[in-house]
Amino acid sequence: MKSSKTAAENPEGASGGLLGRVGIIGRFKPLHNGAALILDYACQQSQELIIGIGSANKYDLRNPFTAEETESMIHTYLHMHNNMHNNYHIVFIPDFGHIPQYRDGSKWKEYVITTFGKLDHFISGNPYVKELLGDTYDIIHPTSIIPPDKQLYLNATMVRKTIAEYGRWKDLIPDVVSTYLQDHQLIDRFRKEFGLKTIASYTDLDHIIAESYDDERQKIIEPQIIESYIAQNT
Repeated sequence: MKSSKTAAENPEGASGGLLGRVGIIGRFKPLHNGAALILDYACQQSQELIIGIGSANKYDLRNPFTAEETESMIHTYLHMHNNMHNNYHIVFIPDFGHIPQYRDGSKWKEYVITTFGKLDHFISGNPYVKELLGDTYDIIHPTSIIPPDKQLYLNATMVRKTIAEYGRWKDLIPDVVSTYLQDHQLIDRFRKEFGLKTIASYTDLDHIIAESYDDERQKIIEPQIIESYIAQNT
């Protein structure tokens, strides 16, 4: 019998694996405090968490870190940090939108279902992902697994813009991830390769927050665990 409580409301979730076998997909470029919070709670409340790194075949303005680098960020936070989660594994999920016959998301859907297999739940706040996968998986919103007083509103696009502008980006990223990025010279590389383009691409906060539905369809963007960005970070 299913519990009537959400995972966030159930105090046994962290140890009882309330959610069972769970999937989630994000680009995590980079892994910021909001996404880290989602992954932390998802690990706590799942028996097994499958983390898909989206757009794994892309290295560009919106994906300025490789899939392997993103994987290292996640491992650094979830396992090497004091969280020490060991009930997750990572898979790479490529985009297919650049192939004309797959722009309807059908190939992406097929790939995700084949890669993830049977799940009890799939975590996503992305309406297009819900549209594609809702007939296969039970889609739950990220906010359903995090207590209201712990929820954090942040957006990866804003984090990249803050890095590009030499703002207070370390406030937006877990310390261990920040150290990883600096130790591997990834911040310097990002600024050199994509810094000016990043700043030029996003001229105002409204544009950063409200990417269109069509944009999501084209890019299969990361789960929108954040509805708005309200913070002073520069």
